Amino acid sequence: MSIVVRDVREHELDSILALNNAAGPAILPLDADRLRRFFDTAEYFRIAERDGALAGFLVGFGSGAGHDSSNFRWFGEHHPHFFYIDRVVVASRRRGGGVGRAFYADVQSYAELRYPLLACEVFLEHDNDPVRLFHGSFGFREIGQNIMENGIRASMLTKDMTCSYDWVKTRYGTDLPDEDWLTKPRPTAAEASA
Repeated sequence: MSIVVRDVREHELDSILALNNAAGPAILPLDADRLRRFFDTAEYFRIAERDGALAGFLVGFGSGAGHDSSNFRWFGEHHPHFFYIDRVVVASRRRGGGVGRAFYADVQSYAELRYPLLACEVFLEHDNDPVRLFHGSFGFREIGQNIMENGIRASMLTKDMTCSYDWVKTRYGTDLPDEDWLTKPRPTAAEASA
């Protein structure tokens, strides 16, 4: 019954695409080409497994990425340095079982050493109160709203991580301890499989 969060592997992309496109209206659909771009360029692209089966995935980009999302651009216009959660998808049969919390603990531990702000959005349509409550319980707050090209209104959420980020930056600067998970950004999935 444990949850394992790990980097995605290329052979899992078809399963991830199916999971994304079965998630319902709260998640934008993907095609294989866009998912491949995520695989090739995302700074953070991890899956969760529960009982050996795919339970969900999370994709994220640092503020220096050339990501083409209008919500990513919105955050870039308002903040110079942030880590953006593009999407988190949990299989319907696994919702409410801790997979989302495991993802957010993992992505925060990754991002807080590298970025002072964690950013994401939640669509305001489609009765997303449970999703907004989930994010609020993790310390996210709304800083504005964005109407996307498709007309969907998104609540733009951020979580301040300056406490951890500033402490690490002040204590270590760019000379982090010699641990792989600290000293270098996680390679993109494409780099990891090369």
